[in-house]
Amino acid sequence: QVQLVESGGGLVQAGGSLRLSCGASGRTFSSYAMGWFRQAPGNEREFVAAISWTGGATIYGDSVQGRFTISRDNAKNTVYLQMNSLKPEDTAVYYCAAGAGGVNYYSSRYDYWGQGIQVTVSS
Repeated sequence: QVQLVESGGGLVQAGGSLRLSCGASGRTFSSYAMGWFRQAPGNEREFVAAISWTGGATIYGDSVQGRFTISRDNAKNTVYLQMNSLKPEDTAVYYCAAGAGGVNYYSSRYDYWGQGIQVTVSS
C-alpha cells in the first residue's frame, strides 16, 4: 500500500502561481511513477502531468504544457506540481496518484490515489 497526501492548494488570482506537494508513505515511493490529475465540477477527471520513478521522463496534458512542471524528490518521498500562469479554467480538485506501470496519461493505470486538494483561480 502507498498512502498519498496532497498539500499546497488554495485560492490564487489569475496569472499567479501555486506549488502542490504530494507526500507518500508505505511501500517504496521511488519505484512508482507519479501523476497529477484534476477534476472540475461536472467534468471527467483530466490528466495533468506524470513523472517516471527516476524523474528522467515527464509528460504533460495539452492544457498545462509550458505552464506546469512536475518534479520529485525520492529522498523526501514527495512529488511536486509547480503551477504558473494560472487561469480560472485551472480551478479543480487536484489528485496525485502512484502507478507501478510507468508514466501514463490514463487514470486507470494508477494504483493509489490521494484524497485530493482544491485549487481555485479567481479572474
